[in-house]
Amino acid sequence: MAAKKNTIDQGLIKDLANLLTETDLSEIEVEQDDFRVRLSRQSSVAPVQVHAPVTQAAAPAPLAAPVEAAAPAPAAALGNVPSPMVGTAYLAPAPGADPFVKIGDSVKEGETVIIVEAMKTMNQIAAPKSGKITAILVEDGQPVEFGEQLLNIE
Repeated sequence: MAAKKNTIDQGLIKDLANLLTETDLSEIEVEQDDFRVRLSRQSSVAPVQVHAPVTQAAAPAPLAAPVEAAAPAPAAALGNVPSPMVGTAYLAPAPGADPFVKIGDSVKEGETVIIVEAMKTMNQIAAPKSGKITAILVEDGQPVEFGEQLLNIE
């Protein structure tokens, strides 16, 4: 077994190290027969590279946010209820249960009117104002996008 350690292919190690760098992976492991190589890297540069785009992305966001924030305000004033996230809309608290609301129902501000599941988390969407449900614009289990209108309240 000691002889095998002396026959480690240095070219393979260099190739794997280059692969780590090229693919921006932090760890790679290769196993073949009785031979196993594991390379990992910890670089202070990687977190900086990760944070730099986030910081750059955050800078334009405030410029876009007032435009996006201004657009939903009139929609909310009209009684539209937009999805606050990408996910799956559910009209009832459980399969086979009665829906939270139906067309014609009266709701109070803050009352749950729909659920949007995102990343296995059920997010209750509350009525932004009191009123009457005039339209339900999605079906149960339908995928929804951020900002997509879910229902209307007048």
